[in-house]
Amino acid sequence: MRDSTVPAGYFRPMPRPALIAATIGHALEWFDWNAYAIFSVFFAGQFFPADDPALARIKAMMIFGIGFFFRPLGGILLGSYTDRFGRRGGLTLSVLLVSGGSLIVAVCPTYAEIGLLAPALLLLARIVQGLSTGGEMAAAATYLAEVSPPGRRGFYSSFAYVTGTLGPLTATLLAELLFTVLDESGLTAWGWRVPFAVGALLGIYGLYRRQTLPETDSFLAGRDLRVRRPTWEVLRRHPVSGFRVIGFTIGATVVYYTFLVYLPSYAQDNFGMPAKSALWASVIAQSAMIAVLPLLGALSDRIGRKPLLCAFAAGYAVLIVPLFTLLNSTPESLVLVMTAGLLLFGCYAAVAPTAMAELFPTQVRSVGLGMPYSLTVAVFGGTSPYLVERLTDSGHAQWFPWYLAVLCLISLVVFLTARETKGIDLDQC
Repeated sequence: MRDSTVPAGYFRPMPRPALIAATIGHALEWFDWNAYAIFSVFFAGQFFPADDPALARIKAMMIFGIGFFFRPLGGILLGSYTDRFGRRGGLTLSVLLVSGGSLIVAVCPTYAEIGLLAPALLLLARIVQGLSTGGEMAAAATYLAEVSPPGRRGFYSSFAYVTGTLGPLTATLLAELLFTVLDESGLTAWGWRVPFAVGALLGIYGLYRRQTLPETDSFLAGRDLRVRRPTWEVLRRHPVSGFRVIGFTIGATVVYYTFLVYLPSYAQDNFGMPAKSALWASVIAQSAMIAVLPLLGALSDRIGRKPLLCAFAAGYAVLIVPLFTLLNSTPESLVLVMTAGLLLFGCYAAVAPTAMAELFPTQVRSVGLGMPYSLTVAVFGGTSPYLVERLTDSGHAQWFPWYLAVLCLISLVVFLTARETKGIDLDQC
């Protein structure tokens, strides 16, 4: 059912500022996470004793990893909040948390100034941002699905990953700018604070924009159907859909971290590729994926979600090992492998947010998506960099592509057995 104040068959078109507001949090989340990974080598000695730089970097990355394990809790808490109090409220709370975490890092005094309180504040910032990231994807995907006109949900959904990719891409370009204008001493002294200050400022803008978002008609129409404990409702009535979200995510999250985060470092460490060449290869590949995502989302509105999801999983199951064998010391090889991998990943990224949102009824849609999604990302995506490093150190780096292929085969089975949701009425799920 729809809100009785809205004429049947009428959908308010979503203006461009509202689309930006709905997805800016996803961009900000990944801007911050990527900035932390890039600049940790410079700020680690500011938060931990600087007499052992290697140990300081290890501790900084441990705190980075801890943020992953708060994502499932964020998926539960923010997902439940979004289902109980509204999509706009959930989106606003999410961007408030992530920008607050960025601000803490940007202004935090150093270890030399306040001692152990410095790493404690860094840990607090990562926990807050982990909670935010766990709920952001679900809230944004739910909002986009519910405000999309009939037959356009795939197109609208694609912008979740458009902005999600713009975030790390912007962080990468900002890093290149700072590396050009500052020397190592400047980066260590204060330059590392710049991206976190930028993230905090973007968060303030996002907070303002999200407070102006209209609530979705689906949420307003279902006000009498809301449940007091959405998480328990998902576990009790929709466990199969929850397991499907896990299956949807298990291969894609490892692909995401491999191709968007790890592969440039892999090329540098294993083939001696210059850092600047690896960076620009990543920029080219990410830009190509951003360009095709709306096209793939629109295509899914015509042919359905399943064909694209199956193309992603089957493509990786078959091609991931050959793609890794193509890597060598030349920047062209990295551009080829990353671009091919990210274009194939685009088949998933363009449609997965709406495909998962379409699995759940309105009253539990956000937590139903967010809880299993964030748990899977934490367990499989969060551990993938560590797994690659362990396999590389033990001389078994060639096993990792096979591991990824197996995960994508699992996802393929889930995609093949899932129902097509392209034409369903979200209010009748």
